[in-house]
Order: sequence, then structure tokens, then C-alpha cells
Amino acid sequence: MRYPVPDLPADGRHAVEIEVEKSRFITWLNHAPDVAAFDALLAAARHEHPAATHHCSAFIAGPPGEQNAIGFSDDGEPGGTAGRPMYQVLDGSGLGQVGCVVIRYFGGTKLGTGGLARAYSQAVAHALETLPQRQHVERDRLTLKVGFAGEAEARAWLATQDALIDTADYTSDGVLLGVAWPSDMALDLAALQARLRGNVQLIEPTPGT
Repeated sequence: MRYPVPDLPADGRHAVEIEVEKSRFITWLNHAPDVAAFDALLAAARHEHPAATHHCSAFIAGPPGEQNAIGFSDDGEPGGTAGRPMYQVLDGSGLGQVGCVVIRYFGGTKLGTGGLARAYSQAVAHALETLPQRQHVERDRLTLKVGFAGEAEARAWLATQDALIDTADYTSDGVLLGVAWPSDMALDLAALQARLRGNVQLIEPTPGT
């Protein structure tokens, strides 16, 4: 499965601010491959903005459409006016692995429930417009054994399949290549077998990453 995720470092954030009826809405987005990454973003928002009126939040710590590692919070705003609208914007964006906190400083004018929902939705949508993104590819783990003479050919072929090699262990009779294979591609080594005249062996396919 391939889907867009925030293109941000592990401890990075994308911050955008809007103003609605004199209230400041500061949106932070981060790359949240797990719930712990989102929790760190929320903790940082509360630490850096302790005087804010609210720290509302939403996250999808998995692929688009994830049903378990998700969440949202109104943080004291009227029920359903902040966290859920924020989550709906994230869900509709097609992004995965994304965390979001909207920090609000009350400006003195009450927005009403409809106005709050629109403001929080707008804050997230506005931040998403400029969010750097990259493609995430889910991968399965496998190990291939090839002869020394076939290593370069195997590496070149795997590159054409968008397969990543992250380990190479050299033994007395060949090379063990640790490979991250795209999970949305069928594993078919026939072409590589033909190139290496059968001198390739699949050692251990392991579903999931």
C-alpha cells in the first residue's frame, strides 16, 4: 500500500496560523507513524503555549482509513466543535501517519458552535495546503542469497522493482541481502532467477514491516 505522509523529520512540525474574530488558531502538523509521535506533538504544544485557551487535537497514526490508531479531542471546547471537525479534514485529505494540534488563544468574541467547527476545520485545511508530503510504501521483509558474482546484478534488478536493500551479510559461499519488498507488488523472482541462472535463493519472506 502506498499513501502520502508528512515529509517532516521525527521531531519536526509544520506550523501555520490564522485569525478568526480576533482568536488566534495556531495549527501544528507532524509525522505520526504511531500514537507516541502524536503524543509528543501535543505535549510540546502544551509546553510551548501554556497560556493558550485550548489545545485541540486529532491524529491518524496509520494509513488512510485507519480505524484503530485514531483519535481527537475538543480540550474543553463545546463537544463536537473542534476535534471531530479537525479529524474529518485529516481523514478527507487522504494522508496517513499525521498528527495535528490546533492551539487557540481566545480573542474575546464567541464564535458559536457552528463558527467554532468552521474555524477549526479551516485552521487544519489551511495548514495542509503547504504541508510537505512524500509517498510512504508499506514493505515486507525478505532475505535473498546470491553468489558473489551475482550481487551487482541482483542489486540492479531489485532497484528496478523499488525494493530496498538494507543489509548485506557475506558468508563463505555467497551474500545474504536483506530486502524490503513493496507489499503491493507480487513477489516474482523469475526474472532474477533467469539473470543469475538460478543462483538466487529466497531464504525468509516475512509479511509486514
